[in-house]
Amino acid sequence: MMSAKEKKTVALLTGSAHRIGACIARHLHQQDYRVIIHYHSSAEAAQKLVDEFNQLRANSADMLQANLSEPDEITSLSQQAIQCFGQLDLLVNNASRFFPTPVGEVTLTQWENLVNTNMRAPFFLAQALHPELKRTHGCVINITDVYGHRPLDEHPVYSMTKAGLIMLTKSLSKEMGPEVRVNAVSPGAIIWPDSKLSENRKSEILDSTSLQRIGGPDDIAETVAFLAKADYVTGQIIAVDGGRLIHI
Repeated sequence: MMSAKEKKTVALLTGSAHRIGACIARHLHQQDYRVIIHYHSSAEAAQKLVDEFNQLRANSADMLQANLSEPDEITSLSQQAIQCFGQLDLLVNNASRFFPTPVGEVTLTQWENLVNTNMRAPFFLAQALHPELKRTHGCVINITDVYGHRPLDEHPVYSMTKAGLIMLTKSLSKEMGPEVRVNAVSPGAIIWPDSKLSENRKSEILDSTSLQRIGGPDDIAETVAFLAKADYVTGQIIAVDGGRLIHI
């Protein structure tokens, strides 16, 4: 059996069957990570991604299903993640929910949906994996949002959860150090949301971005990879937003 030092670095990425999460997984896999793809309902997409990785390098990827709104499933996910390859070195909390919640119309179900996935799950998953990450001197990387710094109109609950995730990052960097580093990436206009935006709204967003263009998932993936190996960086939130945060 290989020793922990001889094994490739292992990463668990939540919500990584699609979009930015899948791009981060590909980027880490290209850097010789073994990756664990977490999904909720996108089994087919997750399986396709795992098959792709394992064809490129045998026994380099696995997939785990969990509903991050259920505390028991978070515990189970953390245990299964360690069992996949015998260790865990990197947790990327990417899973997130996004939808409008205008004041006066917010329901308890909407509140719990956003808070449980965007803030509660990252905390309890990091807590559950803390002993293993401490053993491997690993790290946690949270995917936040520029709207965690400045609120998005008609999205107060979403903005609050991302602000909470930013403070969670800073707090855990103190609580989990010195063995475990905790950082975050704060995307700006990277991929337009699934809910359709008008061309006028897209233009407004890009006009209030210093670089005057949308970014790409690779920009986030490269920053995650940097933070994963930046051994003297912790408690930091890096905005990958083309200068969007300066204008909002």
